[in-house]
Amino acid sequence: MKFFTYVLTLPFIYFLALLPFRLMYIFSDFLSFVLYRIIGYRKQVVRANLIRTGFGDDPAQCFAIEKAVYKHFCDLYLETFKSLTLSKSQIQKRFVVNNTSLIQDFALQGKSVIMMCGHYASYEWLLSMGYYSDHTAYGIYAPLANPYFNKLVIKARRRFGAFLIPRRETVSTIKKHAENNHLALYGFASDQSPKIKRKTYFRSFFGTEVPVFTGAERIAKEHDIPVLMAKVRRVKRGFYETEIIVLSKNPKEVKDFEITDQFTEELESLIKEDPSHYLWTHNRFKRLRKANL
Repeated sequence: MKFFTYVLTLPFIYFLALLPFRLMYIFSDFLSFVLYRIIGYRKQVVRANLIRTGFGDDPAQCFAIEKAVYKHFCDLYLETFKSLTLSKSQIQKRFVVNNTSLIQDFALQGKSVIMMCGHYASYEWLLSMGYYSDHTAYGIYAPLANPYFNKLVIKARRRFGAFLIPRRETVSTIKKHAENNHLALYGFASDQSPKIKRKTYFRSFFGTEVPVFTGAERIAKEHDIPVLMAKVRRVKRGFYETEIIVLSKNPKEVKDFEITDQFTEELESLIKEDPSHYLWTHNRFKRLRKANL
């Protein structure tokens, strides 16, 4: 069944990937209308997230942000399909990275780096970061349940010269790289909701105590890998600009969770600039401290 679904869908995906951007965005507008107005895909989750974070206090504002969320959501996923046909020059024109010398400085020192990001603006095209450094770029990801679509996603992301590491293999892979002095840039999207365990770290996210991923920080401390953050902003439709900031040059020297806290605070600040560019379809507040329920 999974293969049958893949075979039926693949021609349509490539049809979208080959469309000129102008036509692709016309289809994106239609798709966002269907998802938001007709299907109501995760509308209650989006609305609840906006209200909890304070962006939905005013009904008119909440409605406007909701519509923009779905428009950006559809743009993002169609842009992911478009990655199957984009050239290096095209992606570098549409996804500009500022202060790249900062990354290259670490490469010249023979240091790998961890780059944290949130699900904001274009996190898919961040995989082109490998174009700007002597590091080999890797993205940490959760494999899709359908193995055929998983291979397609890998193919799309590999076009940018980056490799993917399944989440469960992250620790062992980075340990092996460190032992072999392999120069790498590891991309971690660290803003979603982890399962609650005994040692889970909680912190405030828009005023609500939520569990947060600390894996990037723990790995950085173990191998003393500098930690950066990619702050991606949408300039206009189909064009993005990325600012790189340093969270820690020497992770072993900072207090536990300090890097994670700084990342979360920077992400909050970024979201406030334009909340419609965040992935509010994800139920970020599904796991809470009992006091917040």
